[in-house]
Amino acid sequence: MEKTICVFSSSSDAVAKDYFDAADEMGKQIVQNGYTLVYGGGAIGLMGAMARSVHRFGGKVIGVIPEKLNKPGIVYENADQLIVTRTMRERKALMEEHADAFAGMPGGFGTLEEILEIITLKQIQTHQKPIVLLDTCNFYQPLILLFEQIYRERFAKSIHRQLYHIAPTVPSAMEYLRSYIPPLLPEKWY
Repeated sequence: MEKTICVFSSSSDAVAKDYFDAADEMGKQIVQNGYTLVYGGGAIGLMGAMARSVHRFGGKVIGVIPEKLNKPGIVYENADQLIVTRTMRERKALMEEHADAFAGMPGGFGTLEEILEIITLKQIQTHQKPIVLLDTCNFYQPLILLFEQIYRERFAKSIHRQLYHIAPTVPSAMEYLRSYIPPLLPEKWY
Protein backbone atom coordinates (compact mmCIF):
# COMPACT_ATOMS: atom_id res chain seq x y z
CA MET A 1 0.00 0.00 0.00
CA GLU A 2 1.19 3.48 -0.92
CA LYS A 3 2.49 5.69 1.93
CA THR A 4 1.73 9.37 1.55
CA ILE A 5 3.09 12.50 3.15
CA CYS A 6 1.33 15.83 2.93
CA VAL A 7 3.79 18.71 2.92
CA PHE A 8 2.70 22.30 3.47
CA SER A 9 5.18 24.88 2.17
CA SER A 10 5.75 28.28 0.62
CA SER A 11 4.58 29.37 -2.81
CA SER A 12 7.05 32.26 -2.88
CA ASP A 13 9.91 32.31 -5.37
CA ALA A 14 11.48 35.24 -3.46
CA VAL A 15 12.78 33.28 -0.44
CA ALA A 16 16.44 32.49 0.28
CA LYS A 17 18.32 29.67 -1.43
CA ASP A 18 18.64 27.69 1.83
CA TYR A 19 14.88 27.14 1.80
CA PHE A 20 14.97 25.90 -1.79
CA ASP A 21 17.83 23.56 -0.90
CA ALA A 22 15.68 22.14 1.92
CA ALA A 23 12.72 21.71 -0.47
CA ASP A 24 14.96 19.86 -2.91
CA GLU A 25 16.26 17.63 -0.10
CA MET A 26 12.71 17.05 1.12
CA GLY A 27 11.70 15.81 -2.34
CA LYS A 28 14.67 13.45 -2.44
CA GLN A 29 14.02 12.13 1.08
CA ILE A 30 10.30 11.64 0.35
CA VAL A 31 11.21 9.28 -2.48
CA GLN A 32 14.04 7.54 -0.58
CA ASN A 33 11.68 6.89 2.34
CA GLY A 34 9.00 5.38 0.14
CA TYR A 35 6.42 8.18 0.29
CA THR A 36 4.18 9.71 -2.35
CA LEU A 37 3.96 13.50 -2.04
CA VAL A 38 0.57 15.06 -1.41
CA TYR A 39 0.74 18.85 -1.51
CA GLY A 40 -0.98 22.03 -2.63
CA GLY A 41 -0.35 21.53 -6.35
CA GLY A 42 1.80 24.60 -6.97
CA ALA A 43 4.63 24.93 -9.47
CA ILE A 44 6.16 27.94 -7.73
CA GLY A 45 8.14 28.52 -4.55
CA LEU A 46 9.16 25.66 -2.30
CA MET A 47 6.06 23.76 -3.40
CA GLY A 48 7.23 23.56 -6.99
CA ALA A 49 10.87 22.89 -6.07
CA MET A 50 9.83 19.97 -3.88
CA ALA A 51 7.47 18.48 -6.49
CA ARG A 52 10.14 18.68 -9.19
CA SER A 53 12.63 17.05 -6.83
CA VAL A 54 10.22 14.18 -6.10
CA HIS A 55 9.89 13.59 -9.85
CA ARG A 56 13.63 13.93 -10.45
CA PHE A 57 14.22 11.12 -7.94
CA GLY A 58 11.51 8.91 -9.44
CA GLY A 59 8.65 9.53 -7.01
CA LYS A 60 4.96 10.26 -7.38
CA VAL A 61 3.24 13.63 -6.87
CA ILE A 62 -0.41 14.24 -6.01
CA GLY A 63 -1.38 17.91 -6.22
CA VAL A 64 -4.55 19.29 -4.68
CA ILE A 65 -5.38 22.80 -5.85
CA PRO A 66 -8.47 25.03 -5.69
CA GLU A 67 -10.03 26.23 -8.97
CA LYS A 68 -8.95 29.80 -8.21
CA LEU A 69 -5.25 28.78 -8.32
CA ASN A 70 -5.51 26.26 -11.17
CA LYS A 71 -3.80 28.57 -13.66
CA PRO A 72 -0.81 28.18 -16.00
CA GLY A 73 2.37 29.23 -14.23
CA ILE A 74 0.88 28.54 -10.80
CA VAL A 75 -0.28 24.91 -11.02
CA TYR A 76 2.23 22.05 -11.30
CA GLU A 77 0.92 20.56 -14.52
CA ASN A 78 3.26 17.54 -14.33
CA ALA A 79 1.61 16.13 -11.20
CA ASP A 80 0.89 12.41 -11.51
CA GLN A 81 -2.55 13.19 -10.17
CA LEU A 82 -4.05 16.67 -9.96
CA ILE A 83 -7.21 17.12 -7.91
CA VAL A 84 -9.02 20.43 -8.45
CA THR A 85 -11.34 21.53 -5.65
CA ARG A 86 -13.92 24.31 -5.49
CA THR A 87 -12.43 25.94 -2.39
CA MET A 88 -9.40 26.09 -0.14
CA ARG A 89 -11.41 24.35 2.60
CA GLU A 90 -12.14 21.41 0.31
CA ARG A 91 -8.48 21.33 -0.68
CA LYS A 92 -7.35 21.03 2.96
CA ALA A 93 -9.89 18.29 3.70
CA LEU A 94 -8.72 16.22 0.72
CA MET A 95 -5.06 16.72 1.59
CA GLU A 96 -5.74 15.55 5.14
CA GLU A 97 -7.73 12.57 3.89
CA HIS A 98 -4.98 11.51 1.46
CA ALA A 99 -2.10 11.83 3.97
CA ASP A 100 -0.49 9.28 6.27
CA ALA A 101 1.88 11.92 7.70
CA PHE A 102 2.28 15.70 7.64
CA ALA A 103 5.25 18.04 7.34
CA GLY A 104 5.32 21.81 7.55
CA MET A 105 8.18 23.46 5.72
CA PRO A 106 8.77 27.20 6.01
CA GLY A 107 5.98 29.22 4.45
CA GLY A 108 3.58 32.11 4.74
CA PHE A 109 0.09 32.55 6.12
CA GLY A 110 -1.38 29.62 4.17
CA THR A 111 1.32 27.20 5.31
CA LEU A 112 0.93 28.30 8.90
CA GLU A 113 -2.87 28.03 8.78
CA GLU A 114 -2.71 24.54 7.25
CA ILE A 115 -0.22 23.10 9.72
CA LEU A 116 -2.00 24.64 12.72
CA GLU A 117 -5.29 23.12 11.59
CA ILE A 118 -3.67 19.68 11.36
CA ILE A 119 -2.18 20.10 14.86
CA THR A 120 -5.59 21.19 16.17
CA LEU A 121 -7.34 18.21 14.58
CA LYS A 122 -4.83 15.92 16.25
CA GLN A 123 -5.35 17.71 19.57
CA ILE A 124 -9.10 16.97 19.43
CA GLN A 125 -8.26 13.39 18.45
CA THR A 126 -9.58 13.48 14.89
CA HIS A 127 -6.39 11.75 13.72
CA GLN A 128 -3.19 10.23 15.15
CA LYS A 129 -0.88 10.90 12.19
CA PRO A 130 2.65 12.23 12.71
CA ILE A 131 3.26 15.95 12.26
CA VAL A 132 6.73 17.41 11.85
CA LEU A 133 7.81 21.03 11.40
CA LEU A 134 11.00 21.46 9.38
CA ASP A 135 12.86 24.26 11.17
CA THR A 136 15.14 25.27 8.28
CA CYS A 137 17.24 28.32 9.24
CA ASN A 138 15.38 28.40 12.60
CA PHE A 139 12.29 29.54 10.72
CA TYR A 140 9.82 28.14 13.25
CA GLN A 141 11.60 29.42 16.39
CA PRO A 142 9.25 32.41 16.89
CA LEU A 143 6.24 30.08 16.57
CA ILE A 144 7.78 27.63 19.03
CA LEU A 145 8.22 30.51 21.49
CA LEU A 146 4.55 31.35 21.05
CA PHE A 147 3.65 27.68 21.63
CA GLU A 148 5.67 27.78 24.86
CA GLN A 149 3.77 30.87 25.98
CA ILE A 150 0.52 29.03 25.21
CA TYR A 151 1.64 26.21 27.53
CA ARG A 152 2.89 28.58 30.25
CA GLU A 153 -0.35 30.54 30.25
CA ARG A 154 -2.39 27.30 30.27
CA PHE A 155 -4.16 27.85 26.96
CA ALA A 156 -3.06 24.30 26.17
CA LYS A 157 -1.65 21.44 28.21
CA SER A 158 2.12 21.12 28.04
CA ILE A 159 1.77 17.41 27.23
CA HIS A 160 0.40 18.54 23.88
CA ARG A 161 3.97 19.26 22.79
CA GLN A 162 3.72 15.61 21.69
CA LEU A 163 1.24 16.57 18.96
CA TYR A 164 4.12 17.65 16.72
CA HIS A 165 7.88 17.37 16.36
CA ILE A 166 10.39 20.10 15.48
CA ALA A 167 13.14 18.87 13.15
CA PRO A 168 16.19 20.99 12.31
CA THR A 169 16.96 19.04 9.11
CA VAL A 170 15.15 16.96 6.51
CA PRO A 171 16.93 13.71 7.54
CA SER A 172 15.93 14.26 11.19
CA ALA A 173 12.33 14.89 10.07
CA MET A 174 12.32 11.60 8.19
CA GLU A 175 13.86 9.79 11.16
CA TYR A 176 11.01 11.06 13.33
CA LEU A 177 8.45 9.81 10.81
CA ARG A 178 10.13 6.37 10.58
CA SER A 179 10.11 5.92 14.36
CA TYR A 180 6.73 7.53 15.05
CA ILE A 181 4.47 5.93 17.64
CA PRO A 182 1.19 7.78 18.27
CA PRO A 183 1.25 9.34 21.74
CA LEU A 184 -1.46 8.63 24.29
CA LEU A 185 -2.76 12.10 25.06
CA PRO A 186 -5.56 13.32 27.29
CA GLU A 187 -8.44 15.36 25.94
CA LYS A 188 -7.54 18.96 25.23
CA TRP A 189 -9.74 20.45 27.96
CA TYR A 190 -8.47 21.24 31.44
